[in-house]
Amino acid sequence: MRLIEETIESIKPAYEDVIKEAWLRIDSLTKPLGSLGELEEIAAKMAGITGKIHNKIDKKSVVIMCADNGVCDEGVSNCPQDFTVTITNNLTRGITGVCTLARFANSDITVVDVGVKGEFNNPKIIDKKVAYGTKNIVKEAAMTREEAIQAIEAGIEIVDKLAKEGYNLLGTGEVGIGNTTTSSAVLSALSGLSADAVVGKGSGLTEEQFQNKKEVVQRAIDVNKPNKEDVIDVLSKVGGFDIAGLCGCFLGAAKNRIPIVIDGIISSAAALCAYRLNNYAKDFMFPSHLSAEPGVVYIAKELGVNPMLNLRMRLGEGSGCPLAFNIIESALYTMDNMATLEEATIDGSCLVDIREK
Repeated sequence: MRLIEETIESIKPAYEDVIKEAWLRIDSLTKPLGSLGELEEIAAKMAGITGKIHNKIDKKSVVIMCADNGVCDEGVSNCPQDFTVTITNNLTRGITGVCTLARFANSDITVVDVGVKGEFNNPKIIDKKVAYGTKNIVKEAAMTREEAIQAIEAGIEIVDKLAKEGYNLLGTGEVGIGNTTTSSAVLSALSGLSADAVVGKGSGLTEEQFQNKKEVVQRAIDVNKPNKEDVIDVLSKVGGFDIAGLCGCFLGAAKNRIPIVIDGIISSAAALCAYRLNNYAKDFMFPSHLSAEPGVVYIAKELGVNPMLNLRMRLGEGSGCPLAFNIIESALYTMDNMATLEEATIDGSCLVDIREK
């Protein structure tokens, strides 16, 4: 618990003065004011994170938390639970969706076993296993409070290590059959929204299976009665080790002042948990894409972020992060390499501000 407390206490907000300086440069570039839209917002936000107007990404990685969920016993997924072990191993072979996209974006991946129901003899998988999967949340709490803390701290430790190794852009991903159910339960508990409002079809459920999934989430809330004012209580009762680990990643990134990208519903739920623990954590978050899961819209609204892309993706694994990496680096490169109005000998008086007031 000490690492969590120290991390939360150490998180400071964005450098607002540097953001203002960044906007002065952005608005001096040879373009109509606001005409590069979100690219300008990204460049300014990055300045607030690092304290520098000019920023360059040196090393990047998608951190993938892998864990199993006891709620799979309730038929909430079309995939058998042992897929988690298989996919986790396949991440290290470089053959999954996120691996392919990360390779294209010149990004590394960091694979973490935080609670998979199985053993690995694979040096490419970081062992942070808390337990062999969670309990079935419709019958009891997913984990103990101490286990939730251990999983959060595992995420913080991973990011601390990556920060020391020189990584200055991170993404968040996960692998775990059943984790759209646990993330929906976490969101429902924290927001007070009904299961009907936040539960999506996940891995392509039939209508009958979809209805069952919503009922499972509601039963989990009713049985465990998580305290919405206590994030760790919510995670321990209806969450998953992967969500808790990713929550730690978001907290660790904010502590180390490293930008971190949100992927789909599972990492969105983790981002919301981190935000509830320290509101300044959102200053370091960048959303990647608009997931097909309905809960993402609520979380994005609370965090005050707008997904960069809408590609109808619902793969998970952190697959949206490499795409966002490319956009972030494009924004930084553009802002550093465009000429100013003065350098281009253009009279800026004719360039109208088209940004929303």
